[in-house]
Amino acid sequence: MQSRIRIFSAALVVAVAGGLAATAVSHAERRAPDVAYTSDGKLQFPKDYRTWVYLTSGMDMAYVEAAGGGDRHLFDNVFVNREAYDVYQKTGAWPEKTIFMLEVRKGEGRGSINKKGQFQADRLGLEAHVKDSSKFKSGWAFFPFNGDGPSSPLPQTSACNTCHEQHGAVDTTFVQFYPTLIPKAQEMKTFSAAYLAEEARAKSETR
Repeated sequence: MQSRIRIFSAALVVAVAGGLAATAVSHAERRAPDVAYTSDGKLQFPKDYRTWVYLTSGMDMAYVEAAGGGDRHLFDNVFVNREAYDVYQKTGAWPEKTIFMLEVRKGEGRGSINKKGQFQADRLGLEAHVKDSSKFKSGWAFFPFNGDGPSSPLPQTSACNTCHEQHGAVDTTFVQFYPTLIPKAQEMKTFSAAYLAEEARAKSETR
C-alpha cells in the first residue's frame, strides 16, 4: 500500500511540474514583442514599457539655448526593452528591435508634505525611439504617442532624427546622458566619432 502511495505521489509531482512548465511556455509564446506594428506600419503602444529597464531621468533639459520655463518644470524618464539592454551590456551596441521610451511628466513643488524641490506628477507625453533597419533608411525612427493608440513614425528628416544622428554618443542614442551605460561604451569603444570630436572641442573650449 505504501509503495502504491509513493508511486502515486511521484506521478502527481511529475504531472504538476509538467503542467507548470507547459503553462510557462504557453505564457512565453503569448508574450507580445516589444516592437510590433499595425498592418499600415504604425507602432503599437508598448503598454508594459514601465516594466523595462529604467535608464535615467532628466529635469528641464533643453538642447538649444532658450529662455527658462519660469515656474514650470518637466521631468523625462527613459526606459529601454530588456532584450536590447542585455545585448548592450555585452557588446556596447544596440541590436535590431531596440526600443526606447521617453516619458515626460509634469514637475510639482507643492504636495503632501513636500516643501522644497520637485517631484513627478501627471504624464504629459511619450515618444518611442526604435531601431529597425528593415523599415527605416537611417536604421532608427521616432514615434510620438498621443494616448495609448498606435503611432506613425516621424519623417527620417525630422529634427529628432537629425539631432540624434549628429550628437548621439552610441548609434544615434544619447548614451552620454545615461550614466549606467557610459562605462560599457568606454570599454567596448563604441562611442561615435562625431560624439568624441564634440567632447574634445568642448573640453578645449573650457581650458
